[in-house]
Amino acid sequence: MYPTIPDLAPLWALILAFGILLYVLLDGFDLGVGLLFGFAPDSAARRLIINSISPVWDGNETWLVLGATGLLAAFPLVFAILIPALYFPILLMLFGLVFRGVAFEFRQRDGENKRFWDRAFFAGSALATFSQGVVIGAFIQGFQVNGRQFSGGSFDCFTLFTVMTGAALLFGYGLLGAGWLILKTQGELQQWSRRQARTCLLGVLAAFILVSVWTPLMNADVARRWFSWPNMLYLSPVPACTVLLALAELRAIRDASSQAAGFLAAIGLFIIAYAGVAVSLWPMVIPHRYTLWQAAAAPSTQVFLLVGLAFLLPIILMYSAWSYWVFRGKVRADIGY
Repeated sequence: MYPTIPDLAPLWALILAFGILLYVLLDGFDLGVGLLFGFAPDSAARRLIINSISPVWDGNETWLVLGATGLLAAFPLVFAILIPALYFPILLMLFGLVFRGVAFEFRQRDGENKRFWDRAFFAGSALATFSQGVVIGAFIQGFQVNGRQFSGGSFDCFTLFTVMTGAALLFGYGLLGAGWLILKTQGELQQWSRRQARTCLLGVLAAFILVSVWTPLMNADVARRWFSWPNMLYLSPVPACTVLLALAELRAIRDASSQAAGFLAAIGLFIIAYAGVAVSLWPMVIPHRYTLWQAAAAPSTQVFLLVGLAFLLPIILMYSAWSYWVFRGKVRADIGY
């Protein structure tokens, strides 16, 4: 007899959630730096901003590849529904990421058109960020599904709600990017980054309020989960932690001696928002249609993939950690990419 294969669907959901969260945090801050790059006061500031992410920015996108391939392998039904449902925002996101990468390289090698490539770097960062926000918003609002196929239109993902979440993510990534620049820079550029962080924090808090009100009004199941008793008591730490993290972020921005606290508080705000979405939708992987068990691949496939991931994931984590350790400290104008 063959041994019984344990239920691996929750483990795979946790692995993919971890990979997506790391992508949002790591590529999120360097996309945020790209957004702030477009508002930099002068060319010297732009050089320092670029130097702050040049050693690590391309490695951050590893988590996007891991999340996409893991989703295809472990939850093929989710992949089959999401791709046609989110075709255009995903296409725009990839176009933005590619254009951003090209601009990053060419601004150093095409001096005559450096201003064009600087604008392209900002535009690619903004397009990729906004598109990711639309994807998040479309996932929260749900998809029109008939059987095991997406049955809606190609532009159903573009609604007032998803446009709002796209704009919200611009502020969110901007806050992460400002926190990174506070950590990595000093002097006038650091003070400028603190001002940008304050503006982005206001946008993030407004987005938290809008999403917290809009989502329950849009879906009765979400409203029952958050506002029924005793769920309100059990879930009260989520809004409480949000308030505390927002206050910690504001204090870190105002404190001239604070270096890493603003970046860490911004990460905390993203984690608490991520947890809020998970609480609202669990255990659905196609909102309001399919649970993770209904969408999972065959158990033998999950085991096979898990063996490979057991070797691959520690290598990626060690490589990423080593990269950040090697390039720790303040950035300087005389060294960089």
